[in-house]
Amino acid sequence: MPQTSPAPDSWEYSLYIPADPRAVTVCRRTLRLILTLHGLPHLVDTAELLASELVSNAVLHTKGPACLRLRFRDGVLQIGAWDADPEPPDPPRRLEELGDDSESGRGMALVRACSDLWHWQPLSRMGHRGKLVWCELNAA
Repeated sequence: MPQTSPAPDSWEYSLYIPADPRAVTVCRRTLRLILTLHGLPHLVDTAELLASELVSNAVLHTKGPACLRLRFRDGVLQIGAWDADPEPPDPPRRLEELGDDSESGRGMALVRACSDLWHWQPLSRMGHRGKLVWCELNAA
């Protein structure tokens, strides 16, 4: 079995995706592979859920390209989804505040509940004004 060198202490990946719902699955599978290869399999399930919610919002609620960004630094995994809509996301409510019949807001409520921190910032990419919505998971 070939020896692999240890993963660097910090790294970043960006996966540019079309405005296509199938991109969510591509992002989840790519994220799983990246985290496994970097020795972070204990983060995979939660990170997949968070990335799915962020990328779904970017793909389903905006017109134009999107991007999944994964960044690991100082023991923290940052998962972000960029989209070409510069408008800020609606602030997430707590899961307990959502009714059983609520059809919107559940995704960002999950991000709020399952991550250590979430935020958004304006960010231009590929000549498009837009925003990055991101969250963090502590790897410890």
